[in-house]
Amino acid sequence: MNQAELSVLLDSLIATWENEVLEFKQVGNDYSTDKIGSYFSALANEANLRGQECAWLIFGINNKSREVVGSDYRLEPERLQSIKMQIAENTEPSVTFRNIYVCNYPYGRVVLFEIPPSPLGMPISWKGHYYSRAGESLTHLGLDKLDKIRQQTMGADWSAQIVSSATLDHLDDEALLKARESFARKYANRFPSDEVMNWPLATFLDRAKLTQDGNITRTTLLLLGKPESSYLLSPHPAQMTWKLEGTERAYEHFGLPFLLNTTALYQKIRNIQLRILPNDALLAVEVAKYDQKVVLEALHNCVAHQDYLRNGRILVVEQPDTLIFENEGDFFEGTPSEYVAGTKTPRRYRNPFLAQAMAELNMIDTMGYGIHEMHKGQAKRYFPMPDYDLSEAAAVKMTIYGSVVDPAYSRLLMQDIDLPLMDIINLDRVQKKLPLSDAAIRNMRRRGLIEGRKPNLHVSASVAKATENKAGYIKTRAQDDAFYAKLITDYLSKFDKASRKDIDVLLFEKLSDGERN
Repeated sequence: MNQAELSVLLDSLIATWENEVLEFKQVGNDYSTDKIGSYFSALANEANLRGQECAWLIFGINNKSREVVGSDYRLEPERLQSIKMQIAENTEPSVTFRNIYVCNYPYGRVVLFEIPPSPLGMPISWKGHYYSRAGESLTHLGLDKLDKIRQQTMGADWSAQIVSSATLDHLDDEALLKARESFARKYANRFPSDEVMNWPLATFLDRAKLTQDGNITRTTLLLLGKPESSYLLSPHPAQMTWKLEGTERAYEHFGLPFLLNTTALYQKIRNIQLRILPNDALLAVEVAKYDQKVVLEALHNCVAHQDYLRNGRILVVEQPDTLIFENEGDFFEGTPSEYVAGTKTPRRYRNPFLAQAMAELNMIDTMGYGIHEMHKGQAKRYFPMPDYDLSEAAAVKMTIYGSVVDPAYSRLLMQDIDLPLMDIINLDRVQKKLPLSDAAIRNMRRRGLIEGRKPNLHVSASVAKATENKAGYIKTRAQDDAFYAKLITDYLSKFDKASRKDIDVLLFEKLSDGERN
């Protein structure tokens, strides 16, 4: 804006005077940056709630007389503009002033800070605190306003939004080639491979449901974007991180394009061959510590179901014997256990546009089979089942095991290849000392798979005798009630009476290791 335009704007703002999206300050040569940040948060949130294109913080106006008195705040242009960085560093999500204008008004210098509204669904905080306005006063953002902003995107699909400034030049050539190849394999019975490879790029992207009428979406960039194009998705970091923990420590970040970099992250994982020796066998069974299909299924699920509005990255933590996958957003529909049998189909997705595109590129299915297949994959390798941790608000953690927990469990899977998946899952809970339903316990007892007293259940003799730790099994197996009753009656017949302490001493040494724990 030129000086004439700024004068007209200032006059109109003074005529409007202070309200929830306009604040005047009489400021000399200094003013607290922390206070400016609080006003930035409040005015941005109020502009969002009122559907305004911007809000204004103006220095150099007398609050009572409404007269221009001028301000010497940061006279040097470079120092004045540097406040943008200070605001961006302490706001969440990271945003700053749209423009900072200096109006050389006849009665003094006036500084006008133009503040953008907070993004849809995302209130802006300053140093962890959310602010708003009550008339002309600065106050904390109440729960009613906070909920109103956060609910703005309920039902909206982050992944389907068009990125107007993105072009085909922002897409990675190698990722585009891989996408065509994946699409051609999926639809080999409908389109000859050569035909798919020769489609115009815009045609292919639309048919693969990556773009909308030729317009590039966030999904297009997330899966196929060049690494340097990630700024188009800001404030989302568009990042997956591999982190190694244990005696050695390391990490690496992986950005766009996710279509290629999920595999690149998998290749960082130390995936050695393990040897499992079945009972009475001369040759060991060799299995990979982690199955590529299981790992990529878990990682692709993180990509598909991430809550991108929370601006978090996907984290894969490699520990000595486990992989832990973490992503933002609660479990969107149902619970993990409902998908284990492979019979539940989700009715909706958090990111439907992204999920559909990933299905077109053979990265996921959209029928809810992923969790079922991961469990089957672990069972085929005689390893424990995946575990889900939903205890942290708005986050999902999944653990994949890369080692044997209980040899009896693994050897049973080697011996009985037809064991139903739900039995394997229940045995897995036994080996991990996790609770089972009464119905499951009765069923497994009847079939001789488990023994012991709840909650100290353990693998039954018919399974455990296949292990080398037979003595360990006997020590952990609970005795019948009749055994303990006989001890007590024998004691009474010999000594006529017994105190509680006498009975405790008598029975304690006879209890199994499992019953003592």
